[in-house]
Amino acid sequence: MNEDIIKTISYNQEEIIRNIISLYCPEGIECDPTFSKGMFYKNIKKPLYCFDQFIQVEGVKQSDCRDLPLEGESINSLMFDPPFVGGSQKNGKPGIIKTRFGYYKNIPTLWEMYTEALREFYRILKPQGVLIFKCQDSVESAKQYFSEYKIINEALKLGFYPKDKFILLAKHRMISPSQKQQHARKFHSYFLVFIKSKSKVNY
Repeated sequence: MNEDIIKTISYNQEEIIRNIISLYCPEGIECDPTFSKGMFYKNIKKPLYCFDQFIQVEGVKQSDCRDLPLEGESINSLMFDPPFVGGSQKNGKPGIIKTRFGYYKNIPTLWEMYTEALREFYRILKPQGVLIFKCQDSVESAKQYFSEYKIINEALKLGFYPKDKFILLAKHRMISPSQKQQHARKFHSYFLVFIKSKSKVNY
């Protein structure tokens, strides 16, 4: 097989991001509303507009991803990497994953944030603009929450076209030793690519 072929799966996050840029936004990613420490951009051009609700590095402006200080239809491309976990603290401690990535009180509340953020991204993206949405399916109280489908359905309602999907595989995951396994462990996450355009497929 030709090694230059862009594949849907990879163990390397940077490879996936570079492939998405190559295919869909060759001028680079213009905006990141959840910049955090900018781990995506160690070897990739940093976006022109960098925001976060809680600033962790210099050069980032404070803003909620659901209410960005940008004009309507002013952005060509946007990378969104929000929290993907929910649930209350146990014994007064949030746990390893929640401490590292942030969390919401439950998955429905997290999904509500996703929907509101999608509305804001639709507002600021130009026609044919590109939205890259990183997400992961979650489990809460032994219930499976397939966030991928929720995000795609909400994006379709707004007028986005689900253009592509990349799967980031993980060799290792942080797992609490006290957790009793009731479901298959999630060793993957998604990079969903949307275009601000009428969907070409009737889902």
